[in-house]
This record gives sequence, C-alpha cells and structure tokens, in this order.
Amino acid sequence: MKVQLITAKSMHDVKLTTNALSRLPNGKIGVVTNIQHLHNIKGLLEQLPNAVFVGQSVGCRCDNAQKVDVDYFLFVGNGLFHPLRLAMDTDKDIWLWDPVTKQLEKMNEKLIQDYKKKKEISYKKFLMADNVGILITCKPGQNNGVLSEYSKDKKMSKALELKKRTDKNYYLFAMDTLQQGDLDNFPFIDMWVNTACNRIGDEKTNILEIQDLEKFENDIIPS
Repeated sequence: MKVQLITAKSMHDVKLTTNALSRLPNGKIGVVTNIQHLHNIKGLLEQLPNAVFVGQSVGCRCDNAQKVDVDYFLFVGNGLFHPLRLAMDTDKDIWLWDPVTKQLEKMNEKLIQDYKKKKEISYKKFLMADNVGILITCKPGQNNGVLSEYSKDKKMSKALELKKRTDKNYYLFAMDTLQQGDLDNFPFIDMWVNTACNRIGDEKTNILEIQDLEKFENDIIPS
C-alpha cells in the first residue's frame, strides 16, 4: 500500500500577546513547538531576545531539550501530550502558549506529579515481576518495515540488551499494531517493557517504557 505523508501546518499566528509577554517569568527560555507551528515560530522568537529555540517536539521524545541550559521552557502548541514528555525529560517548569486560544498558563504541577507516579507504579511492578515481555515493532514508518534492519542500530539493540539480563525471565514480542487486548493473550507475562513507539505505555501501568526504565535505574545506580 502506498502512503503519502502530508504535513498539516497551522495558519494561526503564534506570536505572544502583550499580556502573555508580560506574564512570562524572567530568565532564559527554551522554546519548543510541534510540527504544526514550526514554520511560524520565527515571529515569536523575535519577541523573546532571551530565548533559545530548542526545536520540534514529537511527543515521544524531547532529546534536544535535555541538551540546553535554560531556566524554563515555553511550549508553543495545544494539548498536554508533548509538554508532559518535556516536563518528564527536563524537570523544568513548563509554560504553555496556545496560539489558537491565545491562552498562556504554567503547566499544572499536580498533573506532572500524577504522571510521574504512574511511571513509578509501572517501575515497581517491573521490579516485582518474574516474567517480562519486551515489545518491539515491525511497523512500517517506525523501522522501515524491516525487523533485521531495525535491529542493527535502533531500539532493537535495547530490547536485546534487556533480554540478556538474568534477573528475570525475558521474552521478545514483535508486532505491527499493538492492541491492549492482544497482551491479555499472554497471561504468564507479569509486566511489559516497551521498546517500540515511545509512550505506548501512557495510562497503562502494566507497560513500562524502556527510556523510563533506564531513567529509574540510572537514578538509583548513577553511571
């Protein structure tokens, strides 16, 4: 099946209002946006001489944000999917600017803490598990549709590293499209670790993301 990918660009002006500008805290700002507003971000950056443009967030990861030294982040876009990952990866305050509603607000700390608690619950379940299923993907677009190619230098390597551990029984499960009900077919699995598309485990405490596992273990045993 042929697939054509089309970028959906927002036509909304992303510039901050005078009121929003006056409410932003002092300090160095890291500006992050999603692909819908990426083409328009220059106007907003010109309003913030103390800002660093971090780049695009894709929701599942915010690698660039972890590399910059800023006081807080300003996410330009709507919804909480992208900024939640930003908050988790950086431990910085996140301000949200919605170019559609023209609303500026600081991300609710309780929301972030609740999200972190779900991750902690998943990690504790992983620690108590005897049998762990490792989810890998063969879905086109995530790994070019070729499992062997994917295994060379992408997430398959993390799955294989985990499989080598001897602290638990680890099993590899490859799938194209994951449905939560599919996991119920393997009742002997106590806990799942996802190395496929990041954030499959959101809202599911029986699935732990591989990057969250690494983060928890690095916090306990610093490298």
